Amino acid sequence: MKISLLVLRCQDIEISKDFYQLLGLTFVKEKHGSGPAHYSCEYDGCVFELYPNKGEPPEDRNRLGFKVLNRTEIINNITVTDSYDFLGNTIIVVTDPDGRKVELSE
Repeated sequence: MKISLLVLRCQDIEISKDFYQLLGLTFVKEKHGSGPAHYSCEYDGCVFELYPNKGEPPEDRNRLGFKVLNRTEIINNITVTDSYDFLGNTIIVVTDPDGRKVELSE
């Protein structure tokens, strides 16, 4: 099995797009029929989309993880909220604009 789609609902998709672009993702703006404008990115066979969240911010305890090549450069532009060691690797934890924890490993 392989994940093929991940959709995040965001309070401000422009701010969220900027955050995830810092991690190395490249988005295109899309709109399907009468649906809302959103951002989409395909990476390694998975479509990653950012949609606007209409209404109150949900309590989102989801955690995402990305393997990145330039973690040192990324964390120079993002506030690190935590880190921990796992199987000999240091995992850096940052928080996205909607409060979701995002783990970065190399």
